[in-house]
Amino acid sequence: MDVYYKMKALSELGVDIILHAFQYHRAPDMELNRLCAEVNYYDRRPAERSLPVLKPHIVKSRQHESLLRRLEQDDIPILFEGLHTTFYLGYPTLSHRKLLVRTHNVEWEYYRRLGEQERSVFKQQYFFRESHLLKSWESVLSHAHHVLPISPADTAYYAARHDRVEYLPAFHPYHSVESKLGRGSYCLYHGNLGVVENEQAAFYLIREVFAHSDIPLLIAGSHPSEALIRLISAYDHISLRHDPTEGEMEQMLADAHIHVLPTFQSTGIKLKLLTSLHKGRFAVVNEPMVLGTGLEFGTRVCRSTEEFQKTIAELWLREFNAFDLAQRDAAIGDTFSTTKNAQRLTEIIRSPM
Repeated sequence: MDVYYKMKALSELGVDIILHAFQYHRAPDMELNRLCAEVNYYDRRPAERSLPVLKPHIVKSRQHESLLRRLEQDDIPILFEGLHTTFYLGYPTLSHRKLLVRTHNVEWEYYRRLGEQERSVFKQQYFFRESHLLKSWESVLSHAHHVLPISPADTAYYAARHDRVEYLPAFHPYHSVESKLGRGSYCLYHGNLGVVENEQAAFYLIREVFAHSDIPLLIAGSHPSEALIRLISAYDHISLRHDPTEGEMEQMLADAHIHVLPTFQSTGIKLKLLTSLHKGRFAVVNEPMVLGTGLEFGTRVCRSTEEFQKTIAELWLREFNAFDLAQRDAAIGDTFSTTKNAQRLTEIIRSPM
């Protein structure tokens, strides 16, 4: 979402974009042709072609000679989206170009925590190895003229290690808070349920929070595991919406009374949090969800399972009123204005090296 709405905002400001994208077994998106002056697609290297494992797989798998040759044809700034796209960041043939890196996480921390949460020994070893390699690879950022983290916490991390680091908040589709007043009819947790941290959050909410209540919980997302489906089916007041369409998701976001958003990963910023704050009523989170984001004032932050249970029970009896809406609006403020952040990014792109 951050990448797409960044391109959309830049395009609306008259910036010509040449997009280089790696394919994931999906057909090319014609919408990208409308936003970009040129779109180039590349295939990622399979894991066996990344051997020996001396660089992070997420980086080395994006090595492509055609990409390098195409980059060498221009003399314009290059924006690398995520540390995983930086294979060519330090290449001598690109050293005269203005080079910017948008970081989406402190990647080595993110992969380490994925490893800590993973049940499969094979996947756990992969995540830990990748974390170790990413921590070493991070030094490539010394070749960047600007590093643009997505959260204040990540900005502090990178600013302690690199020059010319500037916080650039997440880009998103919302121009204003659209939360409905009044009451919703359920609590909602949403996300890609095939991701370990999201599945872990769903299990936590079911077993630790909602198993002891009759307040309805709707879990919505893609790729739920058989174990999660079985657990949900054991409770009459907990339901699953499998692979909702965009329209269905929008309706669920608006109709929920409480968005419950625990996470066990505090890196980066969770875009689902921005979505919930712009579209939903009450948001109940734990500290890692809002840590270092500046968004804690638009939510109710819980520091224990008991606080989750108590806060949800309290808010379930309340209406979301005009004061709540004004407080939410103030918490988001101009910091997350996509238009203003696109203008700032344009200034950075056009500034002298």
